[in-house]
Amino acid sequence: MKGLNKVTLIGNVGNTPEIKVLDKNIKVAKFSLATTESYRKENGELHTETEWHSIILWRNLAEIVEKYVEKGSLLYIEGKIKTRNYEDAQSIKHYVTEIISEKILLLDKRQ
Repeated sequence: MKGLNKVTLIGNVGNTPEIKVLDKNIKVAKFSLATTESYRKENGELHTETEWHSIILWRNLAEIVEKYVEKGSLLYIEGKIKTRNYEDAQSIKHYVTEIISEKILLLDKRQ
């Protein structure tokens, strides 16, 4: 049986996207995306939770981000979850979970 690794998010960009150009002029974009969920508690109080996601986009998608996306932009993201780990200088192991985007839609109204 094969698995499915698929993520769909709609949220606001939390920081100015970071664009890097790698070997062979391949671009990669990185930014955080905030998704917010609101609900009412039993006592009627409105409760809001915000989850932050690390988004990575490659090649053509990175070029779109570079041209059109800024802090606060509303985006639709489709992609997959990727977890990686690394050791820092003090030999402490860190885990990073990222969304590798395969599709992006700009949801802001055009000005």
